[in-house]
Amino acid sequence: MKKVRWNLLFVCFVLLVAGAASCGNHQEEISDYYIYYINKEQTKTVAVGYEPEQTDTKDMIQEFLNVLFQDTKHPHCRRPAPKGVKLESWKLSDGQLFLYFNSAYEEMGNIEEVLCRAAMVRTLIQVEGVECISFYIGDAPLVDKEGTPVGVMTAESFIENPGEQINTIQTANITLYFSNQAGNGLVQEEQEIHYSSNISLEKLVMEQLLKGPQGEEGRAAIPDGTKLVGVSVLDGVCFVNFSEGFLNQNYEIAEPVVIYSIVNSLAELSNVNKVQISINGDSNQVYREKMELSVMYERNLDYMDGAKQMQEGKEKKKTTEKQEETGD
Repeated sequence: MKKVRWNLLFVCFVLLVAGAASCGNHQEEISDYYIYYINKEQTKTVAVGYEPEQTDTKDMIQEFLNVLFQDTKHPHCRRPAPKGVKLESWKLSDGQLFLYFNSAYEEMGNIEEVLCRAAMVRTLIQVEGVECISFYIGDAPLVDKEGTPVGVMTAESFIENPGEQINTIQTANITLYFSNQAGNGLVQEEQEIHYSSNISLEKLVMEQLLKGPQGEEGRAAIPDGTKLVGVSVLDGVCFVNFSEGFLNQNYEIAEPVVIYSIVNSLAELSNVNKVQISINGDSNQVYREKMELSVMYERNLDYMDGAKQMQEGKEKKKTTEKQEETGD
């Protein structure tokens, strides 16, 4: 059961500008239009105010596309698509904008591709007359890593962390999964954490997993020397980017235990359905010759230590509570 309980210790007014985080450390000025870029860490899209020269719908689309495929002068941002990716053509029909890319688009890593797509959609959907957007590779519709067509997109198709907030202290109850002492199963641990509102909840989860459990039943599953490069959530998928230290071998802990320690902990969050792991932005790797990182992993409790006993305990508790309510 997903549980996240918020308790504000200090109350303040927090200004949230969805998807309009500044490239630098200064708040972005309010503008009628924005060009969306990707931050250097490749963890989120960032918005920069822009005043278009064109007013006609098709001319404005072309102007925005020209800017999206140019290098930006902002030191903390980068263009959405790498230089090898080309937009071969586009057309607008009944409010739907069709974008046709060359085959180099498919060579982008999963995190980079989703961020690229989010930046382009958020930029172009601002044009009056553009209601939704479709991506194509040549004449074929874009598909995800699992071969499922991405389909039409709007700005609401992407769920992403808000920009930096005013610093407050908050409390969250999070559910984490660590390795058991034998290294062949997972143990669950509830933690109450006080943290700054400047940190996202998914980053908080990952930092606590790296620290290890507070109790004595479990042990950290993630290999020693692993650093968290970045973590972000887009469209229900949490992208976790580790340093090469994640590839350190620790044969005392089974491979699935390492992977599902991460996946199950993040899947406890209400905005996470799947988890994609990468090493320095590259997900086309295999963890210890068994767990493919190109796979988007979903919650899996099969590796729980005493999972059956836990489930029986929960059912017994529910039965007891029901009996007490009915007076049986």
